Amino acid sequence: MRSLRIAAFALMALALLSLDSARCHAQAALLMEEPYGFFGTVNPTGHTAIYFEHICAESPVKLRRCEPGEIGAVVSRYQGINDYDWVAIPLIPYLYSVENPESVPAHVDRAMVNRMRDRYYEQHLLSLGDDVPAGNLLHGGWTELVGVSYERRIYAFSFETTEEQDDAFIAKMNDAKNQSHFQLLFSNCSDFARVVLNEYFPGTFRRSIFPDAGMTTPKQITYKLVRYGQKHPDAEVSVLEIPQIPGYRHLSRSNKSISESLITTAYAIPIAVFNPYLAGGLFVDYLVRGHYHLIPKHPEMVEPSDMAALTDSAEHEQNPESAHNQATRAAGNGFADTPAHSAHSGLKELTSAHE
Repeated sequence: MRSLRIAAFALMALALLSLDSARCHAQAALLMEEPYGFFGTVNPTGHTAIYFEHICAESPVKLRRCEPGEIGAVVSRYQGINDYDWVAIPLIPYLYSVENPESVPAHVDRAMVNRMRDRYYEQHLLSLGDDVPAGNLLHGGWTELVGVSYERRIYAFSFETTEEQDDAFIAKMNDAKNQSHFQLLFSNCSDFARVVLNEYFPGTFRRSIFPDAGMTTPKQITYKLVRYGQKHPDAEVSVLEIPQIPGYRHLSRSNKSISESLITTAYAIPIAVFNPYLAGGLFVDYLVRGHYHLIPKHPEMVEPSDMAALTDSAEHEQNPESAHNQATRAAGNGFADTPAHSAHSGLKELTSAHE
């Protein structure tokens, strides 16, 4: 009888562990997006967004838990989106402006990118308002929300979450007033990511005097996530690369901290002339903290035809139509995905991004 009781207890413990494992399994990723274009030259810090595997976009400004077969959404803070503070876009459209991974072109030109973006905007983003600008060199707009991989390379720093954390995040975002708090220096996209990450890792992400003079940058917030992952292996922090689709723009450039931006660009000359002490302080800051390396030499790449490494689900490997199914299931919510024009996918080359 004692042996039977021990066996029963062991089976019960295994069942509970399995249940807890299933309950806790979820994934998110901090997206560190490289700077590109004119603004990326002036401000080479880049952009930050957060991808959630189990959180989907019921609309661009309302979240819900994903249904089976859906692969999540990207949430970030933007400027110029009709006074909304944050917007959520399904993963595949966010990266490529199309709904089906098989429709991602291997090479693009400006006209093709504009057509894909216009089509997606007209089908899915009109609910943001009629007067949302497309954006220009100095101000953001709705074009920032889709087709990001045509502009820049992205590094995804994935981490584990729990269903309870995801549910709490959905409730908090849907209940709060979605009104713009954007301010370039102290309420930017990285500040939004800092606040969100503190929901999952309380008290971990704070502003830093060094190396960014109290501002939050993509490189800084990513550095803190990597350091947290080193100290807490259970967070399972890992890095993946989402390559830039070639053809539309020159290759994006690596993210820089504030001190790194000032010391390693043309800004260094006038700073040194007008205030050599400040230049010296920035240089020391850069040497001590600003030039840390976050990217391994050969990170695993995530291709449009196989997002399983990012979405972390065997189901997606077995079901290549899952990204398209995400759109179909969302049709009743007015945020459905519609098949776009076909082109071959399978980007394999490493192509090395403007906030």
